[in-house]
Amino acid sequence: MKFTTGVALAATIPSAVIAFAPHQSSITHHATTSRSTTTTSLNVQMEAPKSKSLPKIEKLKIASDYLRIPLEEQLSTEEIGISKDAYQILKYHGSYQQNNRETKGPKDWQFMLRLKQPAGELPPDLYRLLDDLSAKMGQGDLRATTRQCFQMHGILKGNLKTVISSIMNIGSSTVGACGDVSRNVMTTPAPFTTPAYNYAREYSKVFAQLFRPMSNAFSEIWLDGEKAASVETWAKEVESYNVDEAMLYDSGRGIILSDSVEPIYGTQYLPRKFKIGVTVPGDNSLDIYTNDIGCVVIMNEDGTELEGFNVMVGGGMGRTHNKESTFARAADHMGFVPKDDIMEVLKAIVAAQRDHGNRDVRANARMKYLVHTLGIDNFKKLVESYVGTEIAPWRPMEDWKYNDWMGWWDQGDGKLFYGQHVDNGRVKDEGSFRLKSAMRAIVDKYNLHSILSPTQSIIFRDIDPKDKEGIDAIMREHGVAALEDVDPNARLAMACPALPLCGLAQGEAERLMPSYIERMRGLLNKMNLPGEEILMRMTGCPNGCARPYMAELAFVGDGAKSYQVWLGGSPVLTRTAYPFMAKMDRDKLEETMEPILAMFIQQRMEFEAFGDFTHRVGAEAIEKYSASYVPGSVVA
Repeated sequence: MKFTTGVALAATIPSAVIAFAPHQSSITHHATTSRSTTTTSLNVQMEAPKSKSLPKIEKLKIASDYLRIPLEEQLSTEEIGISKDAYQILKYHGSYQQNNRETKGPKDWQFMLRLKQPAGELPPDLYRLLDDLSAKMGQGDLRATTRQCFQMHGILKGNLKTVISSIMNIGSSTVGACGDVSRNVMTTPAPFTTPAYNYAREYSKVFAQLFRPMSNAFSEIWLDGEKAASVETWAKEVESYNVDEAMLYDSGRGIILSDSVEPIYGTQYLPRKFKIGVTVPGDNSLDIYTNDIGCVVIMNEDGTELEGFNVMVGGGMGRTHNKESTFARAADHMGFVPKDDIMEVLKAIVAAQRDHGNRDVRANARMKYLVHTLGIDNFKKLVESYVGTEIAPWRPMEDWKYNDWMGWWDQGDGKLFYGQHVDNGRVKDEGSFRLKSAMRAIVDKYNLHSILSPTQSIIFRDIDPKDKEGIDAIMREHGVAALEDVDPNARLAMACPALPLCGLAQGEAERLMPSYIERMRGLLNKMNLPGEEILMRMTGCPNGCARPYMAELAFVGDGAKSYQVWLGGSPVLTRTAYPFMAKMDRDKLEETMEPILAMFIQQRMEFEAFGDFTHRVGAEAIEKYSASYVPGSVVA
């Protein structure tokens, strides 16, 4: 059986019929008087918001006094948790309140803290700090996320200030890791030293600075109003770009609000979270099509100078079960932007979402719905109305490839980098497997910088070739498997944390995925496909935190023991999958997958990947084949 996702949104998005004549929106702070003089040539009318009043979450943001109220008061109480309103504001500070759903009795509140790490970079002193804090004030492990940053679980309310202030004082931050703002800016994790890769890393930090929340609430609450002992490392690295000057530049076209605290975000911030990714042509190791904005570095012909960026817009993964107005979406190509204009154009895109994104229906608040409803051409016109000039066409590029950058690589400057696979991002010590201790030993001995990968793994960079054997030895001594001993499907796989701490989880993900990989490998071996690699992902709910809808094969939790099955994503992550099965009993993996693999064996084209095959033949053909399949009748 199959199910479909709807695409008709006009009825669900109050700002769906957007006008480019003077901007009106459901945002209640500061009208922009200059808009009417700059956009009247675009002959479209905009409907006023249909709701009579703002939703509670929007009122809460306005009343928060730039992310202070009621959090500041709630943090000082003797209660082990905070109120729901305070929790919503705490997200902007980088933390989620959680409860172990498998323990009985009263809620045992604890907090997850997420770092902000533009380009995934992790200096050695920061890793040592996180290692120590997780042992003393967390649950003992760290978790690499799918957005190239670490999370720390199990922090008690009384320790939050100590943990956050320690992170801020060492030159890092948790600000903007969560909430309705621009989240951690991603890039390809490969630390090659070519100009293109250098620019990708630099501009990831530039964009992180450009869209950082400006409220003083963070230093007031966590540092008692004092300045951090150290400026954020990425801010120092991009000082030459004059990011603050670019942020505050006001063209008079409605990008900058008359708000002295948050000139881009205003009192309501954005309608929903916002994600940006940066990479180089051909390198799609970061799932760039899943971002609200994706920027691709475009160099001159000899590859020495940056010319600008190809910009894509409107990607996003989140959806809701049984709500066809919500869906996953891959970004559209918008056009090419010269390097001197890139910050202003990205500001315009954010302003378009700020002013026209759906603040009435939070499930439809991501920018992907705005882009989908308008269409890419009209969305581009909307952005151009803020910028004041036309955006050039998308420049042709080489085809995308996917690589996780694991193992040993020549960095390009005489140094090496090493990628260490981490199952589902969980950096821990458990029995004879002691990855967390191994990482600490490597950092202490060699003082190496590391990078978190978009697939939840770790890359050590700037390694002297003479230290290669020593690093390998430390991993072996701590029971960490060599890369050649890791199932390729495990390297490709991702899973969200899900149970027991995520309040949204409907089923397992991280704890179940290893057994699914083993069972799939057993089935592939049984069908004489021992070398087949399939990009698989699993989440415990439909929100898509492990980007399941881009995978060749995905399992999305819809109950305690059942999963939706999605097929047909691209092995190079350029299109979304389609829903194939609405409910698969978690114990019937082999029964479900054997006929699909049998059809794959019999009907695949030469060198055709599993995702490309299932995309080509479609759900109806697979259902028909599966209905008449005799178990055990087909092997390669």
